[in-house]
Amino acid sequence: RADFEKRFRQNLEIGAIGAGRIMSAAGSGIQATLINCFVQPVGDCIQGTDDAGYPGIYEALREAAETMRRGGGVGYDFSRIRPRGARVKATASTASGPCSYINVFDQSCATVESAGARRGAQMGVLRIDHPDVAEFISAKRTPGRWNNFNVSVAVSDEFIHAVINDKLWDLVHMAMPSDELLARGAQQRADGAWIYKSLPARELWDSVMQSAYDFAEPGILFLDQINRENNLRAIETITATNPCGEQPLPSYGCCDLGPIILTRFVRNPFGRGGAAAFDFEAFEQAVALQVRALDNVLDVTFWPLPQQRDEAMAKRRIGVGFTGLGDTLVMLGLLYNAPEGREMARRIAECMRNAAYLASVELAVEKGPFPLFDAKTYLAEGTFASRLPDEIKKQIKKHGLRNSHLLSIAPTGTVSLAFADNASNGIEPAFSWTYTRKKREADGTRSEYEVQDHAYRLYKALGGDTAKLPPAFVGALEMSAEDHIAMMQAVQPYIDTSISKTVNVARSEERRVGKECLRLC
Repeated sequence: RADFEKRFRQNLEIGAIGAGRIMSAAGSGIQATLINCFVQPVGDCIQGTDDAGYPGIYEALREAAETMRRGGGVGYDFSRIRPRGARVKATASTASGPCSYINVFDQSCATVESAGARRGAQMGVLRIDHPDVAEFISAKRTPGRWNNFNVSVAVSDEFIHAVINDKLWDLVHMAMPSDELLARGAQQRADGAWIYKSLPARELWDSVMQSAYDFAEPGILFLDQINRENNLRAIETITATNPCGEQPLPSYGCCDLGPIILTRFVRNPFGRGGAAAFDFEAFEQAVALQVRALDNVLDVTFWPLPQQRDEAMAKRRIGVGFTGLGDTLVMLGLLYNAPEGREMARRIAECMRNAAYLASVELAVEKGPFPLFDAKTYLAEGTFASRLPDEIKKQIKKHGLRNSHLLSIAPTGTVSLAFADNASNGIEPAFSWTYTRKKREADGTRSEYEVQDHAYRLYKALGGDTAKLPPAFVGALEMSAEDHIAMMQAVQPYIDTSISKTVNVARSEERRVGKECLRLC
């Protein structure tokens, strides 16, 4: 233990940090979770459990409140809740729909103070075929509504094909419509689901694109693709993500995250003292030790709910990631929006993947694989793990893995500011080289500070002329939407969960980018 304490501390100092909950709550003595985010199920009933065993709406609300009270953010799929106008047989009434209950979850989040005074974070998901999806898409057009939620629409392959081929799209639910809706034409399909309404798929797609441009929401979750590539697709179905979208998770799943500060591995930044280079060997070693550290977090954290603990112990998901990619490329003299920059990012992601999976194999030898590990289904064709290098797959077959999932690239906003000397967040390029930040002080007052980007300040400190920055200093707003998307395309094949990424879209690009997103689907 003394040896690993020393090694963990050294790794922390060279840039292997924990996500926000680890850095703020570990060792604090309070009963706060070290896990940033969870996904929790919501069923189609008020209390108890519904016919499929999902917790009722107010039971789910209680579980969420306890989770947020302990410091965790929560994602939910509200699609099981019957739509507005559906029949409620027990009370001879009609349902008010999931959007009305999201209002309740939103107010609860605003009321419950998270551990350490963290503002609660939530993600609400609704399927694209839910009869109330139009209200869900446009909900944030009402000022003040769902301020404590990010929202995303769960989109299927079938819907994308309907958009491409300009087909009608059915809005359906298993709950029976009211007599009024039946009189308007609602009808039952052969599979038992009720069609509440049909409309052009492109009309729905356009409403999503317009709302996303106007309010930066809703996001889109490609659930079929998420579940196809899931290493554990044989034993779980994913319908939602954590609040920032970088972790698709099953019911009661958690994201135990820890980014590595990439700028710490740049040697001779800006070519001062020799050719600028990225130290892959040191980075690989940091990743391997970070896997052990995050695996330990699962054993020492406080769990708000026993279901969360049981889920984590069965699969031992963790999420090694990185932050500071944009600044790292600047320090290496590589343009974020050029092939050379994307190739470096790809190499970093590939190195991180291989190091993490090999480290998890070694932990499996030492401590045992995660309890639900099954090599045949885990490495089945189409899973993320099936694309690992043959030698790593050979080791997995022989020894198993300690952790079902190992990689995640989160936004890392606060920890990058606090621990990475304001390096660019996560996978992002820098948004601005200097800006003013408002900070709430302990006495409740607010102060303003000028903040400089890490690469900008380092360049200045090394004698660079900030009045004439080198070409590699390319900010987020200087790039096209395709440039942002291209970076995601370069890195995502090496990440077994997902990436939180902002794509800045100029007004003149709005329609074209909507078509580009459709093409990429």
